[in-house]
Amino acid sequence: MTDEDGKVGIVLVSHSAAVADSVAELAKALSGGGTAPVRAAGGTADGGFGTSPELIAEAAQAVDRGAGVAVLVDLGSAVLAVKALLAEGDELPDGTRLVDAPLVEGAVAALVTASTGADVDAVLRAASEAYDYRKV
Repeated sequence: MTDEDGKVGIVLVSHSAAVADSVAELAKALSGGGTAPVRAAGGTADGGFGTSPELIAEAAQAVDRGAGVAVLVDLGSAVLAVKALLAEGDELPDGTRLVDAPLVEGAVAALVTASTGADVDAVLRAASEAYDYRKV
């Protein structure tokens, strides 16, 4: 049994593998190491810029612990790729949800919340509330 068992998984989708990897690293660091599973799905399979439904599906399968998977994305076509996968219904684990949240702040909030053992709805709420973080 690991600390990740039974926790909501987090997938971070960006058009850039470096961005997705860096956001995952930052979220882990700012969450005190975070015990929920998190995986970056950035760029295309050949290392270019863009989004890859295959990489997204692989990441979702990798973080699925049976409690749901929260998918955070950066820009338009990443949203479309995740929506298409959700519509297909067989590529993503049951309980996979697209999160309406900013990628960086939402990733930190999602990982912190998921690491407490919260359910997928609480993880989505925490990530979405990141829109309310005021910087001025």
